[in-house]
Amino acid sequence: MYVIVVGCGRVGADLAGRLSRGGHDVTVIDHVGSSFGHLDPAYRGRTIEAEPLAEGVLERAGIRETQALATVTNSDPVNAVVAHVARTVYGVPNVVARNYDPRWRVLHEAMGLTSVSSTAWGAQRIEELLERPRLRAVFSAGNGEVELYEVPVPDAWGGRTLGDLLAGVPCSAVSLTRGGRASLPDQGRVLAAGDIVHVTATLEGADRLGRRLEGGEA
Repeated sequence: MYVIVVGCGRVGADLAGRLSRGGHDVTVIDHVGSSFGHLDPAYRGRTIEAEPLAEGVLERAGIRETQALATVTNSDPVNAVVAHVARTVYGVPNVVARNYDPRWRVLHEAMGLTSVSSTAWGAQRIEELLERPRLRAVFSAGNGEVELYEVPVPDAWGGRTLGDLLAGVPCSAVSLTRGGRASLPDQGRVLAAGDIVHVTATLEGADRLGRRLEGGEA
């Protein structure tokens, strides 16, 4: 796959390195030449020192042939415009934009862009670890609006049913693992201490489930 990465800060450099190691053909664009020093010495792709929105730069990077483009600069307007141009003008099939400042997410959403907000997601994960130590997020959808959580069943819930644990909580059970063997659970499944339940939940659901496990909610 041919990929263009716009922005060679720490995120862009790491992304370009991962893609390059994965065998993809990569071109990185950044307007500051010294930024390419962030790239792994093993990086084997191209670099272009130029403003990504300057005339002819995306063409020179091969945007007409690219299958994917990621724009990960620390400027949300630049990311939004580059992504919009790549998708609507050049028809790039897979475009992802970084959202640097959460206050600009509304711009990305208004333009219908696929975006990743590392700042908001990172803050959310730290909040979860501080407030809900019993729940460990193992997968995030979107920008963390819905996550998959790994929930170890504590001693106090052994002998009670999965339905009791999840009653009234906006979440869905995905699997239950006991003795290393996973199964699709039903609400009447009796829990044992040490079971691992995987649930999908919003932040509200995770908060309520966490409080229930800690004994703060019946």
